[in-house]
Amino acid sequence: MTTVEIRVPATSANLGPGFDALGLALTLHDEVEATLTGERGVQVTVEGEGQGEVDLGEGHLIVRAMRATFDRMGVAQPEGVRLRCRNRIPHARGLGSSSAAVCAGILAARALSGDAGAAFSDDAVFALATEMEGHPDNVAPCLSGGLVVAWTDHLGAPHMVKLVPDQRIHPVAVVPSARLATETARGLLPKDVPHKDAAFNAGRAALLIAALTLRPEPELLLAATEDRLHQPYRAPAMRGSADLVERLRAVGVPAVVSGAGPTVLAFPSPDTQDLIAPEVGNDWHIQQMDVDQVGATVRFPETR
Repeated sequence: MTTVEIRVPATSANLGPGFDALGLALTLHDEVEATLTGERGVQVTVEGEGQGEVDLGEGHLIVRAMRATFDRMGVAQPEGVRLRCRNRIPHARGLGSSSAAVCAGILAARALSGDAGAAFSDDAVFALATEMEGHPDNVAPCLSGGLVVAWTDHLGAPHMVKLVPDQRIHPVAVVPSARLATETARGLLPKDVPHKDAAFNAGRAALLIAALTLRPEPELLLAATEDRLHQPYRAPAMRGSADLVERLRAVGVPAVVSGAGPTVLAFPSPDTQDLIAPEVGNDWHIQQMDVDQVGATVRFPETR
């Protein structure tokens, strides 16, 4: 039997104005132990998030990502696969749980494939993860860590640039009990937006990169996290999240909808940290985090 351990971070995409372009890796992780057993069949056990809900066979997203990776590498599909998943990333909350699963499956398959895996480049991993997820803004920071600018070129190939956020950035995720499917949130977006709104967001996205990496001042972050491209259109599907964003911003806490929502991501300063809890109701969980600077990690148990 061959076993590999994968650790993947939660991610927050968009960060307000950076729709489908910006992503941030967070210090909240899922851990996966993947084993090729030599026996027929797939065995999946899940602890934590998704326990009792997700498919425990071939339909599990990590298994599907592993199968897709073996095919892409031209490696014969193993008969026996065993997964042990310890999940901490909430599902369907806008914190990149599906991206984490996709990345974990791809990295596990690569690590378990010997010479074929060694020849499967990081760029190939990123491309397959983007293909499976549909867009690069979550898988990019999941793989690389840090703050990532991601885009797709005219041929459809994904690219990313990793940036290092200022050490004073300490995100806070405010996670609701309710869920929201990404497809539902994306379906609310219009096909066209006013030119002035696009220009507004372009300026705010550029300002946000400067604020997160160079000058994380509350006033600058508050202006830099304004958005007109996606949050206003999605608000009807997550009224509680939209209202919380407005309340936090009204007391000076930079706040956005994380990814497609409904989690709210805040960037408090030491002076505004204590202003978050009074604005949050009982149906929310406040998760203090930092930026994960490393991204996904792979290790074999015998090398510890």
